[in-house]
Amino acid sequence: MTAIHYQPAVELAAMLRRREIGCLELLDHFLARVERHNRALNAVIWMDAEGARRRAREADAALLRGDVWGPLHGLPMTVKESFDLAGAPTHWGLAAYKDNVAAADSAVVERLKGAGAVIFGKTNVPVLLADWQSFNPVCGTTNNPWALDRVPGGSSGGAAAALAAGLTGLEAGSDIGASIRNPAHYCGVFGHKPTFGIVPSRGHALPGVFATADMAVCGPLGRSAEDLALELGIVAGAEAPDSPGWRLELRRPRKTALKDYRISVMLSDPNSEVDAEYAERLQAVADALARAGAKVSDRARPDIDTLRAHEVYIMLLRAATSGRLTSEDVARFRALAERLGPKDRSYVARMARANTMTHREWLAYNNEREELRHRWAAFFREWDVMICPTAASAAWPHDHKGERHERTIPVNGRRVPTTDQLFWAGLSTLVYLPGTVAPAGLTRSGLPVGAQVIAGHLEDLTAIEVCRLIARETGGFRPPPGYD
Repeated sequence: MTAIHYQPAVELAAMLRRREIGCLELLDHFLARVERHNRALNAVIWMDAEGARRRAREADAALLRGDVWGPLHGLPMTVKESFDLAGAPTHWGLAAYKDNVAAADSAVVERLKGAGAVIFGKTNVPVLLADWQSFNPVCGTTNNPWALDRVPGGSSGGAAAALAAGLTGLEAGSDIGASIRNPAHYCGVFGHKPTFGIVPSRGHALPGVFATADMAVCGPLGRSAEDLALELGIVAGAEAPDSPGWRLELRRPRKTALKDYRISVMLSDPNSEVDAEYAERLQAVADALARAGAKVSDRARPDIDTLRAHEVYIMLLRAATSGRLTSEDVARFRALAERLGPKDRSYVARMARANTMTHREWLAYNNEREELRHRWAAFFREWDVMICPTAASAAWPHDHKGERHERTIPVNGRRVPTTDQLFWAGLSTLVYLPGTVAPAGLTRSGLPVGAQVIAGHLEDLTAIEVCRLIARETGGFRPPPGYD
């Protein structure tokens, strides 16, 4: 039987409602696991154990009265550090904000609590949520539970590591450059990047920031696809000032069996080479789906130029994050853009131009994006989902030297820029589409990898359902060794 700390959140919540385990009992179980295993992982970086215990006792008492707070009644869970949680610090890894204590809950936390969750802690992130690893000067480095010398991903790296090691029941993360998806992939759990705009981002910001960044989303991580659907159903939907005028009704998956699905598989692209060990696992997933009767094509593609689409993504991505720059940073990037020249297509040159572009230039890139959205919509009239890599490889060794764009990772025996793999992040993010990651098994080197499933606009539940079906074929979540 699966250990209780590795059970999916949907099963834990059901056990709590049936009173097969007490809310306080389950919380104390997870707290004991944090005490035992977190020193090596550094995934959970803030806790309020006593406050959580008070709420768990209240949850137990409510169940005795027959009062069920919601679908997460009494479920112990953590959230990514970047979400405001009343009474907890929100610093995004910045030393200057280490004493910034939130006065109120973020929208996501508010909704999770409203559904009955017992939020007992927060999980680690990189500085400004801007890396595919999770380290910062305030809370240190988070390690991958499958191999402590390797990254857990980022920016929701602490979230994925905590889930994989069985330190928490459920998690909430955020994503603009695979910050939910790559940690799920590296740690062997499930993660969902929702369609842009369906989950409110209020309270997922540093002080003074109220606007949602272009392409940035908040979404769930869990140990099953069902967990993702459960949490998404809780946190998605309009809030004031929009809520008086619209409501969200995500369409349920229209197909129930793999044999009914039309699946495109894209395992390579000139923008980002994929390591052979990872590609083998993705091919195994595609083969399993084909054997189960799905219509699988490795040639079906949207009518887009991926080289140009990737450039548009990088330009809009770096423009979206440029608001955090100082005036000195902008002047430095402007000088760099002029020095490198318009013919330089490197990541650094694109970043420099994006950080200093005019609004008129942004409008032109946005216009290109709208055309790409229509091309993707046409593709999804013929195909249900696309399966593709989440990153370029399995988890790689920690590397904190220099700037992110200066670092490299090993792919097929050679060093490539870490930023190349932003292509697999941007494929869906640029055009606001949902992307879900499901475990795809272990590489020959014994590391977990994930399959990314992209679906049409607002077809979040279809992407999650295909991940559920993939897990049925491949085994889904498996715990890392050494955390029993």
